[in-house]
Amino acid sequence: MISERLAATVFNEPDCAHNRAKSPTERKKGCAAKGPTPGNAAGGCAFDGAKIALQPVIDVVHLVHGPLACEGNSWDTRNVGTSGPLIYRYGFTTDLSDLDIIQGGEKKLYKAIKEAIARYAPPAVFVYQTCVPGLTGDDIEAVCREATKRLGTPCVPVLAPGFAGSKNLGSRLAAEALLAHVIGTREPDDAGPTDINIIAEYNVMGEFALVAPLFKRLGIRVRTCITGNARYHDLTTAHAARVNMIMCSQAMLNLARGMRERWGIPYFEGSLYGAGDTSAALTTMARMLVERGAPADLIERTEALVAEEEARVHAVLATYRPRLAGKRALLFTGGVKSWSVVNALQECGMDVMGTSVRKSTDDDKTRAREALQRNPGTGTEGILYEKLSQPDMDTIFRAGEADIMLSGGRSQFVALKSLTPWMDINQERHHQYAGYDGLINLVRQVDRFINNPVWEQVRAPAPWDKVSRVEAVS
Repeated sequence: MISERLAATVFNEPDCAHNRAKSPTERKKGCAAKGPTPGNAAGGCAFDGAKIALQPVIDVVHLVHGPLACEGNSWDTRNVGTSGPLIYRYGFTTDLSDLDIIQGGEKKLYKAIKEAIARYAPPAVFVYQTCVPGLTGDDIEAVCREATKRLGTPCVPVLAPGFAGSKNLGSRLAAEALLAHVIGTREPDDAGPTDINIIAEYNVMGEFALVAPLFKRLGIRVRTCITGNARYHDLTTAHAARVNMIMCSQAMLNLARGMRERWGIPYFEGSLYGAGDTSAALTTMARMLVERGAPADLIERTEALVAEEEARVHAVLATYRPRLAGKRALLFTGGVKSWSVVNALQECGMDVMGTSVRKSTDDDKTRAREALQRNPGTGTEGILYEKLSQPDMDTIFRAGEADIMLSGGRSQFVALKSLTPWMDINQERHHQYAGYDGLINLVRQVDRFINNPVWEQVRAPAPWDKVSRVEAVS
């Protein structure tokens, strides 16, 4: 089961600015030490965080050792795409019963691993620990070692029982599993000076397909995304990359740091959302690759590509700017999106009246604060929300302070009940928003939501009413 040493290591992340600012006593408590609060049960546990972090590895069996509900409730919570295998979408579980809890579930786990390998012949099996075997003491690591030895297929223990902590902690425990059992286990024969990895990129809705052609045009090879659309064998050689880019430092910062310490791979945090941030990520990547031995003309070629793509995108955005200029958006998300989506919305002339930073690092907060000072319409600085309750959201909408909200599905009804357009920006979404073409998709969707004639209809008074519905609900 999960060891105290591993938990302490993940809790005490030296590259996390938020963690460094704590006292030694507070640092040991980790990032989820505030205690239970109403509504937090829907936010996910450590197992859920580990599962959604590794589920995008598309060619392995993801086997959950625990009761049926653990797999059922975690399946497909992140809408990720694939360019090939579909086995990652299958649900595998040992379905522990009360009898298994009494007698132990190790033999059942071994049989499940053996059956999955015999039936599907995957390159590896990822075995996830849950609360029940974590409490009963099933030795998942020993079972995985024995199965690997007997069956000849790598079996990777992912020690992230739900009770260990938050969803974010689970993502970091998943990263520790990759460092301990996957990355660096095979040496590539095709390593090159322009190889990179993109960490914490999950290929939501297959959106990395919008960005991959940019790297190909520059001659930059993405060895693997960790973990979006990843293959197991590509992950095993990820240590051959020259530079790592991390998309969401809250999720897998420990992986980027571990690869830097073990293999000397430098990393930077960037974003592929919005034209400006995509351009900044590409130019930073080119500069770091050149510093590590890539051809010197890579920087010049990157600058030329960036100029070409930005000109193309801005020509398209010009058609939407008259319809969106001055419109106000409320952004309720977290992490890298707390600032990257702000920049993307501002590029089409919109003002962001506020953004939440509930899952953001100190660096994310700094970037979000700087972005909110650049509202192009009113010039009014937006608000940085550490916390934003649903009643406060409702007050914002009823006061007419926001024309649209972009968030995850759990807060959609607050906007819709106040007759305010709502758009899904989180991992459950059904549109691709990465890169230059993703920005065009984002602006197109925002325009469709804000300027949809249905809002005029639902806000208008019924023939028998004297006031509009907006006034009635205020």
